[in-house]
Amino acid sequence: MARTKSRTRLSPVSHILAWAYGLLLVIPLYFLVISSFKDNTEIFSEPFALPRSWLPDNFVAAWETAVLGPGLLNSALITGGAELVSILVAVPAAFAIARSTGVLSALTERFFAAGLLIPAFAALVPTMLLAIAVGLFQTREFLVLFLAASVMPLSVLLLTQFMRTIPPELEESASMDGAGTGRILMSIYAPLTMPGIATVLILNFLTFWNEYLFTLSLLGPDVTLRTSQVALPGLVSQGYTEYGILLAGCLITMVPVYLVYILLQRHVEGALLQGAIKS
Repeated sequence: MARTKSRTRLSPVSHILAWAYGLLLVIPLYFLVISSFKDNTEIFSEPFALPRSWLPDNFVAAWETAVLGPGLLNSALITGGAELVSILVAVPAAFAIARSTGVLSALTERFFAAGLLIPAFAALVPTMLLAIAVGLFQTREFLVLFLAASVMPLSVLLLTQFMRTIPPELEESASMDGAGTGRILMSIYAPLTMPGIATVLILNFLTFWNEYLFTLSLLGPDVTLRTSQVALPGLVSQGYTEYGILLAGCLITMVPVYLVYILLQRHVEGALLQGAIKS
């Protein structure tokens, strides 16, 4: 009874905090959307008012000035390739660690965990030297491999924890029916850990799509290779910057992120629900 009364008293407070947090997320997005239809005068004089005109002039200017068409295509190719490579490597690696016991398994897991401690900027120069040494400097292929390797520690650790929740009886039953290791992975572990895989895909997608420093350094100044994130700074001028055009370009590059989240939303919610039930 006391616990029930305590929850009842906290309910209005929790609702207020939830709505306040929601507003903190919605207000910047609202400002971004309406400002992408304004010019500088309107942005600074009426920052939160609706635009006087909803014409897509800023979007057309951003698309043409920053050459966002090739940039979005390069981002899609690099992100898609890195996603594929990272999942193809992380899922079997997590499967091997999750179903193994002993010192070697523990050391392998700690090895992946140690990768989280390496700051990104510390790997910039060695990565560039490696790309030059293997003859893949300023190529999409090397960037794809590097991005996939950069997210491997977190991907493997997350998937390992998901796979450890699968009852070992399922694997034993499949083994008795004659299923091999590959069949067990594809028919039991992969489907049951799909919420975890979807979560990893979204986290990796955000990392790959928004990557700037290594993309700029490894691909160089070639316009045909640069991604959308590298193309966006072309909308910034030292003399006079049209912030409406800049925000319109930012909004264009954000659309793929929301589309990917919508496609994987159901699986991510399943992962959150699994954690809530187990806790």
